[in-house]
Amino acid sequence: MQLDLLSTIALLPFLGGGIVMLLPRDNRNLARTVALGFGLATLALAIFAFFIYQAGGCPANNLPATMIPAVNPSGFVFQCEHYATFFPLLGASWHVGLDGLGMAMVLMTAIVTPLAILISYEIKDRVHEHMALILTLEMGLMGLFVSLDMLFFFIFFELTLVPTFFLINQWGGEGRQKASFKYFLFAMGGSLGLLLAIQLIGQLSGTFDIPLLLANWTRGLTVSGTPITVPFGMSLETVKLIALLAFGVAFMIKTPMWPFHIWLPDAMVEAPTAGMMLMFKIGAFGFLRLAVPLFPVEAQKLAPWFALLAVIGIVFGAFSAFGQTDFRRLLAYSTLSHMSFVALGIAAFGAAYNTILTKAAGADSTVVVRSVTLATNGAILQTFSHTLTSAAMFLLVGVLVSKARTADLRKFGGLWGLAPAFGALLVFVGMASLGLPGLSDFVGEFQLMAGTWGVGQGLGQIYTLFVALSMIGILFAGAYTLKMIRQILQGPIREEWQGYRLEISLREMLAIAPLIVIIVLTGIYPNWILGVINGTVARIFGG
Repeated sequence: MQLDLLSTIALLPFLGGGIVMLLPRDNRNLARTVALGFGLATLALAIFAFFIYQAGGCPANNLPATMIPAVNPSGFVFQCEHYATFFPLLGASWHVGLDGLGMAMVLMTAIVTPLAILISYEIKDRVHEHMALILTLEMGLMGLFVSLDMLFFFIFFELTLVPTFFLINQWGGEGRQKASFKYFLFAMGGSLGLLLAIQLIGQLSGTFDIPLLLANWTRGLTVSGTPITVPFGMSLETVKLIALLAFGVAFMIKTPMWPFHIWLPDAMVEAPTAGMMLMFKIGAFGFLRLAVPLFPVEAQKLAPWFALLAVIGIVFGAFSAFGQTDFRRLLAYSTLSHMSFVALGIAAFGAAYNTILTKAAGADSTVVVRSVTLATNGAILQTFSHTLTSAAMFLLVGVLVSKARTADLRKFGGLWGLAPAFGALLVFVGMASLGLPGLSDFVGEFQLMAGTWGVGQGLGQIYTLFVALSMIGILFAGAYTLKMIRQILQGPIREEWQGYRLEISLREMLAIAPLIVIIVLTGIYPNWILGVINGTVARIFGG
């Protein structure tokens, strides 16, 4: 196995975590500095990968002819591929590669991780372990986004669970034990079904390689090109439906989506800032990478029900956020609502993907192709953008709670006078989160809603109604954002905060500044990242 660019990006943070753990225990600043250095080094490699990906100058390396699909109906094309035999008895291989979806996720993770490390300088207890866990979480995310083998996809999927659990369990608030175990049990429950489904697919098809599965599994063929034979007299269609449901539950838990979001409020209330900055993106990526492309027929059948869950999540999350008095719990339900918009775009992708692949009659193909391209671009861009805005908001919440020792909105008021820079940033990030035009979240949400509306028109289905109902969530997003700003910043200054140093510090400003720049840049000129995303989406839909 040669150490190529993507393997280095995936494994470098883990090396950094190991080195941090070996540093002298009495030198906490050295541990912080080394962890930040590895985070920045990974970011530099990710930026380098981004530019060479854009230039198309990253060909496959060591990819055997047998690993190149003879037919590729899926439209997914990968760059920077690297292959090495890893576990022949299981049929698992170290196969990594990037498309526009993976590239966006890798870049996003590489941007947020050094900022999460920087904001974690406030941690005074077991600094080495804390920094090593952040780097291990980055390794799990990076490995997940570049994996083109389903067994390694699952391994990295699970590796994200371990550091998140310990970050909540060891550095969380008073209710950290309950919150961490609830998160762990929900995630493990979904992962068990995912593992069984992956094993079933590998057993029936003869491979765990994702490009080969995208080419053959969807057509009911093994990797050798022979028809798949299902034991026990079951039909392949039934097996695919069961496998898709297993994938769906695992990814809905990690998105999160209603009603699988139960772990979310407690986790966000108790978790340290860094853990929450890196958590939300795995589920959406899983749907776009595996669930819909591997099961296009079944995904099309279930897409209306998936869209219904998404709309319920949008409205329920927004209503619940409006009713909260705890700042962190408000953000938890806000995240549920915003990620449910991403799920609505994924539903549009699932509704139209098989129609376009099979060139089914009875649909306005021009409208459908244009609309599903818009919706899919929007879902990916919104995942990218919301990670940035939510990371910025989590950072601000962490700043306030660490200084005031409370997240109760009813205890604040008048902080404009005590912390004007913090107040300005809170207003800016709040406007970005609710989708103010000119900022990043507006671009993704507008695209996915316009595209989903068009898919409904082109297929003559109810997605237009779902988009209309989701507007309730947008209305209440404005309501709970303004409520939050009013309760924290406006009104007279309360006496209990007189003499408190609540203003954002220079280190905290440095941690949030890159997020602010990218939020503005993406809102004004989204093509800097959308061009990479659209290159993949356009190929999928024959553009």
